[in-house]
Amino acid sequence: MDYDQALEVVEELTRFGINLGLTRITAMLDLLDNPQDKLQVVHIGGTNGKGSTAAMLAAVLREAGYRVGTYTSPHLVSYTERYVINGKKISPEDFADLVEELIAVFAEVKRKSGEAPTQFEVLTALAFLYFYRQKVDILLLEVGLGGDIDSTNVVKKPLLSVITNVSMEHEDYLGSTLEEIAAKKSGIIKKECPVVTASAEERVLGVLRERARKLKAPLYEVSREVSWRAIAETDRGQVFSASTQKCGYGELSLSLWGEHQIVNAATAILSLEILTEKGFWVSREQIRKGLVEVVWPGRLELISIDPVVIIDGAHNPAGMAMLAKWLKRRRKGVGKVILVIGMLADKDRSKAASSLDPLVDSVYITKPLSPRAGEWRELAGFFSGEKDKVKVVEELSFALKDACQEAESGDMVLVTGSLYLIGEARSFLLSTLQR
Repeated sequence: MDYDQALEVVEELTRFGINLGLTRITAMLDLLDNPQDKLQVVHIGGTNGKGSTAAMLAAVLREAGYRVGTYTSPHLVSYTERYVINGKKISPEDFADLVEELIAVFAEVKRKSGEAPTQFEVLTALAFLYFYRQKVDILLLEVGLGGDIDSTNVVKKPLLSVITNVSMEHEDYLGSTLEEIAAKKSGIIKKECPVVTASAEERVLGVLRERARKLKAPLYEVSREVSWRAIAETDRGQVFSASTQKCGYGELSLSLWGEHQIVNAATAILSLEILTEKGFWVSREQIRKGLVEVVWPGRLELISIDPVVIIDGAHNPAGMAMLAKWLKRRRKGVGKVILVIGMLADKDRSKAASSLDPLVDSVYITKPLSPRAGEWRELAGFFSGEKDKVKVVEELSFALKDACQEAESGDMVLVTGSLYLIGEARSFLLSTLQR
């Protein structure tokens, strides 16, 4: 089986949709001799910031000399982005070989569990098998959806669980209140295993504290354990100071924009202190160097400086609010802000538009490449202003070309919305614009 054939198999699995539960993946992993039980895992959940926090942890641990695996989702362009060891993606050949190996157990999984495995379950089983065989020292494992019955939650005893934050999302699957969603996400907390959270919402913290208490899991709250202060934004990131109860880190440089990334960095720093106690020792200097080297594509990423083009994968209300907060600060030094946006039908388009509408001068509504795009043009109706402020351009490449042509010196083109859109936009822009 070659890579293209493997992709056909993986894409075909989407017909089973989202089907949460651990029965099928447990059956699959049993047939594979449970590689997840042989890995040292940091399990990372939350609404936003999971991938960024994982990227920061990976950069520092790599700087400290460890062989670090990261499993994240979704990808922007290629499935191989989900499986990374020390910055290197899985090869297409290895991906194809593992898919072929997993196909051989599909029938037995269905016999044991009564259902065929979903796409995410197969991709997650592939991750455990790949990282085990590659003998990583540590695996940074990002939750797919929720926590308690997400496929990644077959890990019985992680080194550390991290819950970045909790806000309203995926209500159809996770619950209609913040407390219900927090309860789902708290499912990655395991007996006597430490947990870190950056959530500062008391309703969320109440749920997490109770779960941690019942399981005798030490709970570390970033807002109590870490002090930080934003100092300045640079052309390529930002400078901040941080200190914990154990250590003062002084001024640190981070190669990502946005105050929310400082919170993610504080979460990573506290997590690294706990991992040091678990035997994964890192120095203050390695933390400093690692944060400078962090790369996390599609998150307030500068694609071009002439014109200034930035892409960001904000795709839920909390993410859009953080993007708007950053843009409001940045707005003073910018001429016109030209927005290119496309969102899926199951996202809150109204809230997204209301966050960004006062901060942008021109809007291009475009269509994400996803069957979940639905009535994508409806997004245009949520933006106010003059009649010619909002343009509807179905083809993303045309929308990007028009936006870049409209931009004059000092203007900014901001591309956001669905991660499906961001991946396609990033590929197109990198192939046509000079950084």
